[in-house]
Amino acid sequence: MSEDAEGDRDETPHARETTAFRLVPRSARDSLNDPRGGIRLIATDLDGTLLDPSGHVTARTRAALDAARAAGIVVVPVTARQPIGLRAIAEEAGFDGWALCGNGAYGIHLTTHEQLFATEIAVPVQQRIARELAALIPDLLFASVRGAGEVFVAQAGYAEVAAHGDHKRDPATMGAVPLAEVLAAPSLKLVIRHAAIAPAEIFDALGSLEQTGFEATLSGAPFVEVMAEGVTKATGLAQLCAELGIDRTEVLAFGDALNDVEMLRWAGHGIAMANAEPEALAAADAVTSSNAEDGVAVVLERVLAG
Repeated sequence: MSEDAEGDRDETPHARETTAFRLVPRSARDSLNDPRGGIRLIATDLDGTLLDPSGHVTARTRAALDAARAAGIVVVPVTARQPIGLRAIAEEAGFDGWALCGNGAYGIHLTTHEQLFATEIAVPVQQRIARELAALIPDLLFASVRGAGEVFVAQAGYAEVAAHGDHKRDPATMGAVPLAEVLAAPSLKLVIRHAAIAPAEIFDALGSLEQTGFEATLSGAPFVEVMAEGVTKATGLAQLCAELGIDRTEVLAFGDALNDVEMLRWAGHGIAMANAEPEALAAADAVTSSNAEDGVAVVLERVLAG
């Protein structure tokens, strides 16, 4: 997140503006009147944001995304998911270009499989996290995401507490290795969970550790997600925009959870869903309808209509 992001943030509470969408621009030069000039890139979270409660893209939302693309606007999924989880809904959403995965840890092209960038957690940092957390919360379980998001290395016992929807993978394919093996190679994302303890409690414990070498967040999943230091959806989006020659003031971003906060603050126009977590609501410029009410489509239709 750039240093000026919060300085330009309108502090008016937007959590009440759920049915009457109103955009609060960052500066006088920001405009949504010409979607091809004011907005050049749409960055959207998936679960709880673009996808409906059943985890799918509705016909209305797909039509809005297609209309944005037809207007020359780049549409980019920015998600905690890995490519395997994106492929499950790419056809529904029409995603065939760049995607930001692992909460901004790496950018990958969904068609060519080109990797634009990747930022990994160093092995010593992972080992320190596991050692220090074990002293606070016994019996934690870890998994490592590697290899452009295609490799998932899970500690023995992890698959037993995981469901297919957690990582869009069959738990039977996750493997079962000693913790030392999970931590032996750098990770794009390190996943931490417990059979009985809530992710929020693990997240709070992580916050009590020395904050060096890693970033931690929650996405609404039943685990805590750890990335390399400084990695957020905002940093990943900034790298992609630099590659595409797009300024942050030309970005319209949608999100609903704690892991979307930095992106909503960084983007020229940050929109939270009505169902968003309080942190996301506070970070956004405006609030749209919930994901159950095609909130993303509501905004895009009005943007494209000028």
